[in-house]
Amino acid sequence: MAPQQTTANGAATAPGKVWFITGASRGFGRIWTEAALQRGDKVAATARTLASLADLSGIYGPNVLPLEMDVTQPEQVAAAVAHAHTHFGRLDVVLNNAGYSLVGTIEEAPAADVRALYETNIFGTLSVIQAALPLLRAQGSGHIIGISSGLGLVSLPLIGYYCSSKWAFEAIHDSLAAEIKPFGLRVTLVEPGAYATEFGSEQSLKVAPALDVYTDLRTQVMERLKGSEGGDPQATPAALFAVVDAPEPPLRFFLGSQNLPWVRAAYAERLAGWEQWAAVSEAAQGPARQSR
Repeated sequence: MAPQQTTANGAATAPGKVWFITGASRGFGRIWTEAALQRGDKVAATARTLASLADLSGIYGPNVLPLEMDVTQPEQVAAAVAHAHTHFGRLDVVLNNAGYSLVGTIEEAPAADVRALYETNIFGTLSVIQAALPLLRAQGSGHIIGISSGLGLVSLPLIGYYCSSKWAFEAIHDSLAAEIKPFGLRVTLVEPGAYATEFGSEQSLKVAPALDVYTDLRTQVMERLKGSEGGDPQATPAALFAVVDAPEPPLRFFLGSQNLPWVRAAYAERLAGWEQWAAVSEAAQGPARQSR
């Protein structure tokens, strides 16, 4: 029997949510997949290869549905979402976690690498959302979770293209939330800070060919990253469950303690810059015109 679940406010919730999770083979995706299964939920766990999910069925039995799915292949995505919905009878949480980073300056990264990044981080996510929405609308319920980043709000050198994919990711989910709210559907952007996951591994990032002119910058950024302390990914499931079990989940949710002070400072700087140039900005409006 599954343990009783509670919302962030302590109210009891119905047990047994059904999840659809992309990128479930490692990192956050794997941790959250197992945590959901351990609390008695059901999970359609997707990854590029079934072998990377092979152990889950032996441990969790019929509560897990491993699916081979490449998010860059829309037909695979549509088939996987439909299969999961038919298999479990519904989908309560659709969690888009699959993604990777591209390391390189704006000048260095080849256009083909940037397109490939967007194929996974943006178009892959869109394929999942667009496949799931008709099913969620028919249910009259469902929660779409997009795994963004603090870098979807503030960008850094050397990973500008990854940041740009997350800025686009944020805008898409922001619009989506307003569009599907009338159908009883919810959206949350989960924005992690730095965590000690496999995101920095060769499987989770691509490095652009380096130009010597950026050697000093690259050294400075890498040294700064080495000095930063990542959060414990195993500490995150309770926070994620608090969000998905909440009667009114947030549109944006920082995962970890690092992002709020960082983003607060960045936004204060932006506001100060806009205020400094406000007179010039307002003059560009031109004289007021009355509509007839």
